Amino acid sequence: MTALRVAGDRRHLVDSSGTPLFMQGDAAWSLIVNTTLDEARWYLDQRAAQGFNVLLVNLIERLFAADPPRNLSGDEPFTVSGDFTTPNDAYWSHAEEIVRQARDRDIFLILYPAFLGYPDPHYPGYEGQPEGWYDEVVANGAERCRRYGEYLGGRFGGYDNVIWSIGADRNPDAARDGLEALARGIKATAPDHLMTAQMLPEHSAADHYPDSDWLDVLSTYSYSIIPRLLEHDWSSRPIRPLFLVESAYENEHDASQLQIRRAAYWSVLFGGNGHCMGNKPIWLFGPGWQDHVQSAGAAGLTRWGAFFRSIDWATLVPDYERRLVSAGGGERRGLNQIGAARSEDGTLAVIYVPEQRPITVETDVLEGRCISATWFDPATGRRDPAGTLVVGSPAVMTAPYAEDAVLLLESTDS
Repeated sequence: MTALRVAGDRRHLVDSSGTPLFMQGDAAWSLIVNTTLDEARWYLDQRAAQGFNVLLVNLIERLFAADPPRNLSGDEPFTVSGDFTTPNDAYWSHAEEIVRQARDRDIFLILYPAFLGYPDPHYPGYEGQPEGWYDEVVANGAERCRRYGEYLGGRFGGYDNVIWSIGADRNPDAARDGLEALARGIKATAPDHLMTAQMLPEHSAADHYPDSDWLDVLSTYSYSIIPRLLEHDWSSRPIRPLFLVESAYENEHDASQLQIRRAAYWSVLFGGNGHCMGNKPIWLFGPGWQDHVQSAGAAGLTRWGAFFRSIDWATLVPDYERRLVSAGGGERRGLNQIGAARSEDGTLAVIYVPEQRPITVETDVLEGRCISATWFDPATGRRDPAGTLVVGSPAVMTAPYAEDAVLLLESTDS
């Protein structure tokens, strides 16, 4: 695989050939610490076969390891507990092998070198215990964090499948100096690696790191009105590529499959490059995790990925002005709003309708003599012809499916 860079339009991530990366991701937070190498290979093989090409992974685990912060071989990340400047080679050799195995399967890893954790730890069964490394980042200070970053960049800089993420589940606050130093340390020794940052849910790195030159990509993170935060990140300046890094996980948050699907389709049609799903117990590789690899959520994301890869998805621009759909758009600040995007040349459009209802399509914003319309069922992958639309005439359309639906519009000469 080849290293990623930010495209000239500042909206996409592309490889050396200029091909955009469609991010079909999974939360695999504890992959390094809670799996054997054979288990990790098996998991990576399964996800690659399902079309997953991005994983969220903690380089060091503060809480959710079987014996934190050790891996299954009993290796700690640091020879002096909590001291970022004392890396334990045995631990990091295993971590590097996981990165190598992912690279061999064309899977990108978004690596978190110091996951911060919620400011009010509350995970069921672990109440009150620190979930991340916030206190350690503060205690190590800027100089030690910078040295840690330089070590990481030097160790992993040769792997083209690495993207770095700073923070997560918490805003920087008192850890800001350490996090900035960590990011700059990585960039000093791995200058070609891209970097993002993750905040507390409903917060944006565009606001918390507005002037940080190491911030290449925005990780949109929302459990609430997802389109609202996607629009915020799309509209932020300077322009940066974005993706939906997390939302409601499968088997957590009382999330339905419909809710999980909505997040994925919104992530692209509101301007992102994709989405990372999550599943419990996979994310922490807890008991029985292997039985969940073929989950309904994973199957849904595989269909989602296959749909967008079947079209020229990177040409789509979000229709925030709602020129494409004039009626049936849903509540702008609600969870039933459509996602709609079209190519700048007007020859391609995609509309996601999160519940069965009529919508009015304004074809005058499209190009071509006629528009071929096709319904796609996110729940099954079924496709149904929806007829041919005449450009210039509004069309009222209702999907033939009981829940959500996607309408694909493609220009045709006849």
